[in-house]
Amino acid sequence: MLPPVVPPLSTDRCPRCGGGFHCGAQDPGPCACTRLQLTPEVLQAMRARWTRCLCLACLQALSEGAPTDPQTASRPTQGD
Repeated sequence: MLPPVVPPLSTDRCPRCGGGFHCGAQDPGPCACTRLQLTPEVLQAMRARWTRCLCLACLQALSEGAPTDPQTASRPTQGD
């Protein structure tokens, strides 16, 4: 008997940070991102900016209040 054919894990690039990750939306079990809670405002901002999945690290950061653009956190604001 032959072992089952396992498709290779798909990898993607996070549109927020550019890092590689595996989106688990098509996996047999629930994706890890389903354990995060994002506010309706964050979800709306994400949908307005991106059409693809984000990596778990970025989703975690957004759930904790990080800006949608990771670069803005390190940029000085006017008047600083």
